[in-house]
Amino acid sequence: MSGTDGVFARSRSGFPVSGTGGRGWAASHHDGRYQHRMAATSTGTPNNRGSSMGTLDEKVAIVTGAGQGVGQGIALALASEGATIAVLGRTEAKLDTTCGLVRERGGRAEPFACDVADTDAIPGLVDAIAERLGGVDILVNNAYSGKYGPLLEMSDADFRKGFQTGPFAAFAFMKACHPLMKARGGGSIVNLVTSAMVRWDPKTYGAYAAAKQALRSLTRTAAAEWGPDGIRANSIAPHALSPGLKRWADAFPEAAEEFRKTIPLGYIGDCEQDIGRAVLALVQPDLRYLTGATIPLDGGQAFFG
Repeated sequence: MSGTDGVFARSRSGFPVSGTGGRGWAASHHDGRYQHRMAATSTGTPNNRGSSMGTLDEKVAIVTGAGQGVGQGIALALASEGATIAVLGRTEAKLDTTCGLVRERGGRAEPFACDVADTDAIPGLVDAIAERLGGVDILVNNAYSGKYGPLLEMSDADFRKGFQTGPFAAFAFMKACHPLMKARGGGSIVNLVTSAMVRWDPKTYGAYAAAKQALRSLTRTAAAEWGPDGIRANSIAPHALSPGLKRWADAFPEAAEEFRKTIPLGYIGDCEQDIGRAVLALVQPDLRYLTGATIPLDGGQAFFG
């Protein structure tokens, strides 16, 4: 399953618009505060939970596109506080890798191979997850597969694919999860969007931004309509060092350095520590009054107004 965590694009100058995941290049270009934070959060609890109690114990989270990148980082972060993770994606080997990482830290994760483009299969998949894991409390719609390019070069099929794997798939998951969340007293939905929606130069990003803007509007509507059921819905717009973005940075180091300089905090986010743990905070009870929001997780680069 191609997710937001595996997708990035380049402007005419070669700069990517967004991405998700890893360490390496981003960490090496930031100051000691970043390494210190990584050390503090990667040893002992919460990652190696043992028998300690977590804020998400007995909660079940579905994460789409969780085989790598941002999806994997989110899965690991949620598992660190006790959530059981349904790891969704198209490539079984990648799903097994994520599940293995969760289990190594003392958490529980189960793989569910699927293609989110098959929206007719999503209700049955969600029911199977709930039956196997005991319910659904958290939904993270990260998966996305679409194309970039000038509008006149974009085929109708490629344009539709972005909507099919983006807002249409998210809509199917959200509807399927709603009664399950309501039955458990509420839940939290996090949909991944993009700073391309507010990009200063939208050339070549039209199809991608259109699909993500639709998802952003869908999120806001769900927050308004499902709030009485105790269900919160928010969007995040992340920058993170995904495998794809890492390959681009390694191939074009000068352009990557120029891109990094456009980020006020000075580095591209880590999938787990910067994106995953922000999602973890978002779904926890401390932020129970936050819904309908779009939260940039991009080091201050984009201006959402």
